[in-house]
Amino acid sequence: MKKIISTTKAPGAIGPYSQAVEAGNTLYISGQVPINPQTGKVDAQGITEQTEQVMKNIEAILTEAGYNFQDVVKSTCLLSDMANFAAMNQVYGKSYPENPPARAAFAVKELPLGVLIEIETIAVK
Repeated sequence: MKKIISTTKAPGAIGPYSQAVEAGNTLYISGQVPINPQTGKVDAQGITEQTEQVMKNIEAILTEAGYNFQDVVKSTCLLSDMANFAAMNQVYGKSYPENPPARAAFAVKELPLGVLIEIETIAVK
């Protein structure tokens, strides 16, 4: 059985999808972009600030569902430009100081709202 996870502490879905879905002991978090949930806008400009906002959004959804960053087993990072990889990696790594999850990182042609980064996450209890 699946359970839909939603919190106002992360941006609402901008399409026909859920912020996250829990199935059994696994949480699937939809790709998060750097929308500030308080303003509903992309306030952050550079890759460092945008990645920080994305990680805050992921943390809010994890918390709402009763998970934390230690439960994350897989991330997929989508970047608008691989030149931003090192800066993204530095911010991303702060959430996973030990036993980081498996991860893939790709450069894509475009991301929603013209953002620089989107990260989707899978966590397991």
